[in-house]
Amino acid sequence: MSDLVGLLDLLAPFFGLIALGWACGRFVPRPASGLSWMQFFLIYVSLPCLFFRLIAGEPLSELANWPFIAVTTLSTYIAFSIAFAVGMLVTRDMPQSVMQGVAGSYSNIGYMGPPLVLAALGPAASPPVVLIFVFDSLLLFSLVPFLMAVAGVEKKGMLATAGEVAFRIATHPFNVATMIGVGASYFAWTPPTAIDKMTLWLSNAAAPSALFLLGVTVALRPAPAPAAPAGTKTARPGERARKIPVEVPILVVVKLVVHPLIVWVLLSVVGDFAPPWVFAAIVMAALPPALNIFVISTQYGVGVERASACVLVGTIASVVTLTGFLWLIETGMLPHDLF
Repeated sequence: MSDLVGLLDLLAPFFGLIALGWACGRFVPRPASGLSWMQFFLIYVSLPCLFFRLIAGEPLSELANWPFIAVTTLSTYIAFSIAFAVGMLVTRDMPQSVMQGVAGSYSNIGYMGPPLVLAALGPAASPPVVLIFVFDSLLLFSLVPFLMAVAGVEKKGMLATAGEVAFRIATHPFNVATMIGVGASYFAWTPPTAIDKMTLWLSNAAAPSALFLLGVTVALRPAPAPAAPAGTKTARPGERARKIPVEVPILVVVKLVVHPLIVWVLLSVVGDFAPPWVFAAIVMAALPPALNIFVISTQYGVGVERASACVLVGTIASVVTLTGFLWLIETGMLPHDLF
């Protein structure tokens, strides 16, 4: 019982900040455009500082675990493929299915991942957290534009799309911060005291700001009803729909349950990974769908309503599923090696 109370104490601030953001977004009348500077602060300032500090403090040898990288990235790809197949069965539309593939595989590894995993598992979990963030992001930020080009949503040739994807990856602030951190680790460089303190303050601001922003964004993007059958009464203009698209619960199960189980099984098959690495990978996979799903769907103008629904339902459901995985880890009921 004390283990469960401890877990609830650990998770309560994370979901409490999301709930606070949701309440503010729901009941305080402010335009959604006001979030743009907060998003900029997170993506270009605060979170890059967090990832720099995570990486710069780790020995470079810890970050070159290629079997771990291969297994966790493959696990995310498998989860993506399952969710994509669900989308194709339900919608028969490839662009929509790509967005659903992202919803079933892309965890909230930037906003929730580092602070939650490090609080639960300690500093030994830093290297796997960084590796999963970098390579899951590389996978999905490469896969989505490619599939959208195949589906005809990207009005560019394959070569132009590949060049644009490579440029986006190389210049993304998270990846730039990662490369600077790798360089700092390699050369054992320590920033001057003033810069070190600034990056510390900014990295400490990342988690609360991101979780609050997630709650506000969810509140401003209510989930719509699916298309009504012919002859049924639809909502009047201006009404907020309350029903959830039929495939969303399946996608949430893939994200919150199937994905972490795939990670656990494949890491056990390959074997020889330290417990903090395995448990960090499981918890990262068990996180709710990332807010970036909504950003990507808005960019392409595809599946915005379903993306909002997945983030909303996944975040709520993860209160139970994430607590369950952490409880199994804390009590020793989930061995780090299945075999």
